[in-house]
Amino acid sequence: MYVDIQSLGEFSDLASQGADRAADALGQLAGANVYVDVTDVTLMAAGDLRESFAGREFVGVEIGLQGGISGQTVMAFELEAAESLVERLMPGGGDGEFVRSGVTEAGNIMTSGFIDGWADHLGVGIDMTPPSYVRASGTDILPDGAFDDDRQGVFMFESQVSSMDEDLEFAIYMLPEYAGFTDMLGHDGPVGESGDAVPVNKLPTFNEMTRQGASSAADNITMMTGTETDVDVSRLRFVPVQDVPSELGKETVAGTVFELHGDPSGYLAILFDEASAEEVAGGMIPTETEPGIGDMEKGALRELGNIMTSGFIDGWANVLGTSIEHTPPQFVHDMGSAVMSPLVSRLGKTQDHAFIIDSTVRTPDGNVRCDIYALPDQRELAAALDRIEPAATDGGLPR
Repeated sequence: MYVDIQSLGEFSDLASQGADRAADALGQLAGANVYVDVTDVTLMAAGDLRESFAGREFVGVEIGLQGGISGQTVMAFELEAAESLVERLMPGGGDGEFVRSGVTEAGNIMTSGFIDGWADHLGVGIDMTPPSYVRASGTDILPDGAFDDDRQGVFMFESQVSSMDEDLEFAIYMLPEYAGFTDMLGHDGPVGESGDAVPVNKLPTFNEMTRQGASSAADNITMMTGTETDVDVSRLRFVPVQDVPSELGKETVAGTVFELHGDPSGYLAILFDEASAEEVAGGMIPTETEPGIGDMEKGALRELGNIMTSGFIDGWANVLGTSIEHTPPQFVHDMGSAVMSPLVSRLGKTQDHAFIIDSTVRTPDGNVRCDIYALPDQRELAAALDRIEPAATDGGLPR
């Protein structure tokens, strides 16, 4: 099954427009300045999705869709954000029933705005069931059918919405039925050399391959620093190129970036928050140094990044049957968005959307965090995936 990249981009844009409508509706309801941070399309294995949602308490509404799009939409709020929203809508209404009615009202209005854009684009009617209030922990907030097909993974549209008031933040999660959605995005045949379609049945294999590369990177951190680490989550997302810097935000990070040459080409960034960078670099330096990230810490992070990158992309090359090389490490120490901006500026010269392979490595206590971002050329990635032998996808995802 092949998914047309241009169509996937159009649906990504529609999701972003729908999120903007939802944010506008919330702003009018709550009297707040609300905006959309980023909207992306994620293909995740069920196990990774469970990890991503673990330990989080949600409330929201679930609405079924029939017609042009079949499936369910979940408008989910973190519990604290919902309580803040209800306080704005109904001052003094802090009990459970007020939260329930406030969230249901807001979710219904916002979801209607979200879906209207999809219906307009498709030129069809989309009927919505009445909203059902839901409160749950972890992935229990998602529709019952979210994990019906672990092998294929789960397509999920996710929009992060915020306001100038940091207490008012929420996410919109839309999960169209897998088969119907891929049929809408269907492509007549193999991608050929143009790379204008992605063999969607091979994306989960590539995602798992990337997770294994991240596990190798985590092992390298442990080997070189003595700090035990493991992969927290790994996912494959599809976003507008100009939105990629927003994925990293304003937090200051330190690490290394690389340009990849081969098939596929692209960029790789290995980034730590400042505290994690200091701790990891300190574990590699035999002598005590001044606080902060000085020349010795920069050298240690370059060395670590170089080794992590080699292990990370070797797995890609082996499965894809290609050769991939990388440039020497370039040290970076800046806001995350500023680090990513020059990379996507170059990538944006040839494509409007980007596949982001995003893996997070953590220590068990959470004190050290490393984010690995891979940005392959989308057409070269599509063509490389098409060449994966069928045996490589047999058995699906081990997770």
